Order: sequence, then C-alpha cells, then structure tokens
Amino acid sequence: MEKKKIEVKIDKERCKGCMLCLHVCPQHALAVAKEINKRGLQYIVMAHPEKCTGCGLCYTMCPDCAIEIIEK
Repeated sequence: MEKKKIEVKIDKERCKGCMLCLHVCPQHALAVAKEINKRGLQYIVMAHPEKCTGCGLCYTMCPDCAIEIIEK
C-alpha cells in the first residue's frame, strides 16, 4: 500500500504562535520559528515534514485557521 503524500502549509502571518498545534502533534513535527511575522510574533513551522502523518490534529486545534493540510 502506497503512503499518502501530505503537505502541511502554515500561514505564518495568520499564526499567533499560541503553540496549541505544537503541543497536540503526536509526531513532534512542528517547531517554533526563530523569526517573527509581520505582527511581531513567533510562528509555528513544519520542522520535520518526514515525521508528519497527516493526522490533522494541528489543523483541528488551530484557533486562527492558519494550518492547511493538502493530500497529494
């Protein structure tokens, strides 16, 4: 069975860095960026895309709808 290819896009300008997604990710694929966005906030990045299973917990948890999961 072929593994689905998943891409997680995080809109750094919508992200306020609340870290809810970071804490619910069972694969620890997300991290806090070293940079800041236009609002002066650190945002979340996909640090380890190879670990992501596309479970959708980060997408579900994000209060700002800054995360999009794309199945390729």
